[in-house]
Amino acid sequence: MKAPKNRKVYIAGFGAATTLGNTFAQTWERAARGDAGFRKITRCDVDSLSNVVGEIPDWNPEALEFTDKREVYNWNAGFVALTMAVCKEALENSGLEIDSDTGPRTACLMGSALNGTDSFRTAMHNLENHGPLKVSPFLLPNLCANLPSGKAGMLLGFTGPIFSPEGACASGNYAIGIGARMIRDGDIDFALAGGAEYCIVPEIVHGFSNMNATIKILPGDRAFDNPALASRPYSIDRKGMVLSEGAGALVLAADEAVKAYGLTPKAEVLGVGWSSDAYHFTRPNPDTITIAMLQAIDDAGLSPEDIKYVNTHGTSTSKGDSVEVDCLRKVFGRGISKIPISSNKSQIGHTLGAAAAIEGALSIEAMNRQLLLPTINHLPDPDLEDIDVVPNDARQHDYDMFLSNAFGFGGTNCCIVFKGV
Repeated sequence: MKAPKNRKVYIAGFGAATTLGNTFAQTWERAARGDAGFRKITRCDVDSLSNVVGEIPDWNPEALEFTDKREVYNWNAGFVALTMAVCKEALENSGLEIDSDTGPRTACLMGSALNGTDSFRTAMHNLENHGPLKVSPFLLPNLCANLPSGKAGMLLGFTGPIFSPEGACASGNYAIGIGARMIRDGDIDFALAGGAEYCIVPEIVHGFSNMNATIKILPGDRAFDNPALASRPYSIDRKGMVLSEGAGALVLAADEAVKAYGLTPKAEVLGVGWSSDAYHFTRPNPDTITIAMLQAIDDAGLSPEDIKYVNTHGTSTSKGDSVEVDCLRKVFGRGISKIPISSNKSQIGHTLGAAAAIEGALSIEAMNRQLLLPTINHLPDPDLEDIDVVPNDARQHDYDMFLSNAFGFGGTNCCIVFKGV
């Protein structure tokens, strides 16, 4: 194998669809305003106290300019159209044109925790109610994790490597990290990296609820009459995450490619750290989470005191939030009280395999505007009184470096350091 080129890797564009809006621009506008996008579930019928979710508003795949009714019927796994839409937006946002030169040098790495679960559900319904000949011949490709990236390539014209980094809820950061390594080493010049999740189906909603991962909203809870208050990371009354659909894609580009094609860099991928827990399938391992953070900072050539903000995993579960804060205390020592942290999941919920990509894009945009996005719905927790969670409102902050955390079921940990340019 050839020696790595050791190139710098930049972020040149974003695309996103979230519970705050079906484009990155719409998502950003509402995030900066401090909005949350949660509501009672409309995608399906459930008999669950975990019935507040994050749905993409006004999301209609048939209205996309590259689809029609037949296309959506055949490709009925929601993460396919989502991936195509956010990759298209990200390329347009970056200004990169895919042609005979750039196409073969562009990869697409879009992760997902649950893939085409919704398509499988439809197939099972058809099998049980209408017989085996009514199972779609498109079922198997709809379940393939790499198919959304493949469909994005058919739409946009790139022919570099396509695959789906699978790291559960850390998938988005794994995609960014792997894409950055491939660009650094010279395998490719560009990558569309991120994740997509279309997970609001009854079995998934009930499954998360039955494992006590999502919030159960009873009378007397402050979200009972106002679903926007359901996700509240680091609050004294946090009771579980809000399950959300969404997708995010970032355009990664090599330093010389940014110059050659006149792109405008938004941030640099400065360091990547990853580890696995070898501990429990859902409970986090503080030791290996701490290692991933320290690896990312070391890979960036930095010391902990160089980090000026942390975009946390912050799911709004009692145990998960506490463990992450304990790990931050280990990494930053007494300096943790001077480093603001916040969780975008307070506004967009937990989009599983898409979360880290969406959150990375939002945090880069915030850094470039010298803004900190808030942890909304916050009520102080005495056990976290030394931690600045940027409570409830966005605020100005002078910084050019941040750490972005992502952790997932099975013990997957991936942390990335981004630097302003």
